[in-house]
Amino acid sequence: MMPFYTLHRPSRRGREGQSAARAPGAAVGTVGRAGKVVRMSEKAATSIRSFIAAHGGAAKAVLQPVGLRGVRITLVGADGIMGDEMVDSMADAQAVVEAVPELTTSDWDRDLVATATPAPGHVQKMAGWSGRGL
Repeated sequence: MMPFYTLHRPSRRGREGQSAARAPGAAVGTVGRAGKVVRMSEKAATSIRSFIAAHGGAAKAVLQPVGLRGVRITLVGADGIMGDEMVDSMADAQAVVEAVPELTTSDWDRDLVATATPAPGHVQKMAGWSGRGL
């Protein structure tokens, strides 16, 4: 069975008026591809790097805004396995892509959809009660 990885989900706690002084998941500066310091979550960086290492050494990322919750970074590994990561804003999502050299942005084009292989039963799981025929 091929798993669908669900990675770290950042909490809403501590967003406003609190210091990000090395708290778990705090934003850190990382030098990106362009040589500038970008802001990203330590947990997001760690989980995305481990996903990439486990699934072929490279991945494509589709950045999808999901309203007030933030931005979902949907990952498709080189082996077709899918995963995702949530960040607070589009700027944070773009910073993650800049900071992880093995990660490239993409859209849901024909090639990416053909590469992605969701785990058996994933469609029914995501459909909820209507997908189970209840």
